Amino acid sequence: MIKEDLSIRAQINLYYDLFIPREAEGPFPLLITVHGYAAHKRYMMREAKLVAPEGFAIASLEAPNRFYRDAGEGVYKPVAGWLTAHRAEESVKLHQEFILDLIEKHSEEGLVDPNRVYLHGFSQACALNFRFALTYPEVLKGFIGICGGIPSDLDENPAYRTTSADVLYLFSTDDEFYPLEKFREFDDKLSGLLPSYDSKAYEAAHEITDEMRTDVRKWLEERED
Repeated sequence: MIKEDLSIRAQINLYYDLFIPREAEGPFPLLITVHGYAAHKRYMMREAKLVAPEGFAIASLEAPNRFYRDAGEGVYKPVAGWLTAHRAEESVKLHQEFILDLIEKHSEEGLVDPNRVYLHGFSQACALNFRFALTYPEVLKGFIGICGGIPSDLDENPAYRTTSADVLYLFSTDDEFYPLEKFREFDDKLSGLLPSYDSKAYEAAHEITDEMRTDVRKWLEERED
């Protein structure tokens, strides 16, 4: 007799980098940044430091599914991804618990202000972060999604509720992964769902441009005035 799909609960380490302002004392507003597929936490820390206003703490998360990407000329670089096709719901839950535990840990330390937490994500992280914002609608003060999709179960998941967070959604006109028509469809759906929502399209590929960075920084500054 074979019993299938049994499981044993185990703990793993989830890794992130943390930037703390030197010129002031906490609690600080916190920008949590999440990388896309085949990237890493160091990349998104660099991106977050370009958009975070002065006085922000930054936490850059790294996905738990690690693999090697072909960088050419026989070189393979270690990267990570958030989702797998197998039991994707477990990856979603892990991502959400990662964010909640991080906020709780550094709030209890007095390092971050739990009422001034912003979530920032690119590509694959975008839909994941939307899932977090809609499942825990009172946790975030703001959410920024860049060049990514929205949850495929947006209309049917009973866990989703309208978030009180301000939302900024940025997308490109020449994205190699999403046609502009699809981004327009996402934009229309989000604008009808979210009470505090802004969006903007850029002449760009699947990337974060300087113009996007400028707009994100301004958006964050406006919410901290």
